Amino acid sequence: MTKFDEATQAIKIDDTTYDVCLDTGYSIGGPLNGGYLMAVILRAAVDASPFEHPVSTTAQFLKAPVPGPAQVRVEPLKAGRTAAFARVTLVQDGTAKIEGLITTATLSGATPDYQDDEVHPMPPVEDCLRLPDPKPESGMTLNAQMDMRFDPPTIGWLKGEPTGRPESRAYFRMAEPQDPDPYVLALAVDALPPVVFSAGARGWAPTVDLTWHLRALPAPGWLTLIGGGRMISDGWFDEEVEVRDSTGRLVAQSRQLARVGRG
Repeated sequence: MTKFDEATQAIKIDDTTYDVCLDTGYSIGGPLNGGYLMAVILRAAVDASPFEHPVSTTAQFLKAPVPGPAQVRVEPLKAGRTAAFARVTLVQDGTAKIEGLITTATLSGATPDYQDDEVHPMPPVEDCLRLPDPKPESGMTLNAQMDMRFDPPTIGWLKGEPTGRPESRAYFRMAEPQDPDPYVLALAVDALPPVVFSAGARGWAPTVDLTWHLRALPAPGWLTLIGGGRMISDGWFDEEVEVRDSTGRLVAQSRQLARVGRG
């Protein structure tokens, strides 16, 4: 079991209740990363399901959970021959923090009948850049859990040179050797810096609603994350992320609605 597996572990108490311990190692300067939190609730949802994989997840982030004990409550809604549906709630100190609707199924790993291979070209991994290590006092612990190499133009905002477009692109893998799985993908779809940084915005950009789809089981190796946005308006922005595995296969897609940071 890897550190990430331990950090997302859900311990069954009864048919609908799981104990979890939210890990301080996945903080983004105070709040916990939304992808990490999704991985936690997905562990419980899949354990309670007759199927093996979380193929569709919609999560609404009501309040920011803090590191420490919490519970995941699973309410089965319907189970058919090929898919099951459940409502999942992350509760901490008696308060609902995240509400999710999760669809589970079992993917076979079949070759796609069709796949759109028109994606933004990425430079080789060795030509991509790491983000600087955050200052210890920042509380930004998430970076230490991941190894990410960024397409250089999309982190020009670090030097005051944003591209002017909401975009972010990077290679991704866990810092501790681990083949990607659906729970790693849940983290990956929310691992990029907010795409509005590249459009010139700064500050914590809290996710309000995030939906992602597991399209295929990933092959071992680097994942490629391609992120972009369509509109920034009235203090809101959208972010779409496409994840490809080391073979180029599309393995995950996400879309979220978030608030523009105030920093």
